[in-house]
Amino acid sequence: MNIPLSCGYLLIRGGASFFLIARSPDTFALPLQTFDGEVFQGVHRGDLIVVSAPEGGDPEQARMLCELVRTYRQPLVVLPKGHPGSARLRMVLSVASCIMPRTDIVRGTHPEQDVICSSGELASLGMAAFGRYVRLSGFDPGRMAFFLYPPGSLSAR
Repeated sequence: MNIPLSCGYLLIRGGASFFLIARSPDTFALPLQTFDGEVFQGVHRGDLIVVSAPEGGDPEQARMLCELVRTYRQPLVVLPKGHPGSARLRMVLSVASCIMPRTDIVRGTHPEQDVICSSGELASLGMAAFGRYVRLSGFDPGRMAFFLYPPGSLSAR
């Protein structure tokens, strides 16, 4: 399934969890802060910025997290394996042209941006930038719904 998205947001909801997807408006170097140092990942115009909320939550919080990276170039922090802070992360973010959800990784501990922590209900969904579209593979309309939002706050919607 291809969904047009050039600006604004695509919200994909399962029963409790969700993904919020936006596109990068520019090319930039995204700093990834790890225990061992700093790595820069190239982000290209049109790449996906995906926030995952495996336990649900407020989509406006996800939008704010997205904009910290998309607009303000906030570095991502990668926690070391076994860090107690992982359990407190309610939302995580990945930036890449193609992102696959996974249930077997610990939140906030993987520097690879082509995967994202997910609940089981959304784990079958693949997301890829495809021209002006977001290509969704594995979308199950019986278990998932999608909503498109224009740029700006999601609170009033």
